Amino acid sequence: MRLERGRRASLALTLNFVAFAFALSAVTTSYWCEGTRKVAKPFCTGPPKKEKQWYCIRFNSTNLNDSRMVQYIFETGEEKFLLRKFHTGIFFSCEQAADMNGFDCRVFSEIAPENERGVLWLCVVAETMYLSLLFMGGALMTLEHCPCFSIMNKLKLSAFAAVFTALSGLCGMVAHMMFTTIFQLAVAMGPEDWRPKTWDYSWSYILAWGSFGTCMASAVTALNRYTKTIIEFKYKRRNIEKNLMIKQKMMEMDLPEQMWDMYLTAADGEAPPELTVNGHKPPTGTKYVVETDNGSEQQGEVYC
Repeated sequence: MRLERGRRASLALTLNFVAFAFALSAVTTSYWCEGTRKVAKPFCTGPPKKEKQWYCIRFNSTNLNDSRMVQYIFETGEEKFLLRKFHTGIFFSCEQAADMNGFDCRVFSEIAPENERGVLWLCVVAETMYLSLLFMGGALMTLEHCPCFSIMNKLKLSAFAAVFTALSGLCGMVAHMMFTTIFQLAVAMGPEDWRPKTWDYSWSYILAWGSFGTCMASAVTALNRYTKTIIEFKYKRRNIEKNLMIKQKMMEMDLPEQMWDMYLTAADGEAPPELTVNGHKPPTGTKYVVETDNGSEQQGEVYC
């Protein structure tokens, strides 16, 4: 299906806004990766409760100061350990609290290996450039819809918007790959009290790569609109020059001006008058259509 230039510009702008929304949601959340950590259950504190506190270990007696009593626990084997959920983003890493209610968060830069934190800062800088360039591309696409600009100015805005959007996509790809690298380094070399037992990528990570794909689709759509319009302009100019050359030949033959008007205004399906140049008929062609923002405009004839 062939899209008109106006619809193609709207599609590029819509894809840009979707990519920016996805990227902003991914960066501001901490669900790039999530998993579980295996930790030893802490000892229960406070008076015993009616329901069993499965997240901590309680002795058989609350009088821990009496040395004459034998203290023992009922948990054995894997029952002494607890699997706490955690989720991590670019800026924060959160883990379930000791009582399993809520999450305790800390800065991810404290978890990353000290000699590898440069990778994390590269990720942050690339994500910032990704959002900035993507926003600039969307702003240029929005200005392109303003009726106060001429067609050529709109084409220039479209070209710059495509360039900014494509550059933002490259920065986003670098940022996402850098986060993947630094997270895997943290899993292997991070502090003992954070290393996960199991982990996997989460919905923020999917949003980030979805934003990258949508961003590149927006850039390709904007660039396609620019190149298609330029080709149409060159095609129209070439055909006008050919028509002028034919008119000049007719004037050199001292033909009346009415013959040229009849030739240009011939109705569809009606054959134009046959003209001979040096005993041969001049080349003829078919009409072509140039797409505009307001519809299709029928132009002169095509000559090969």
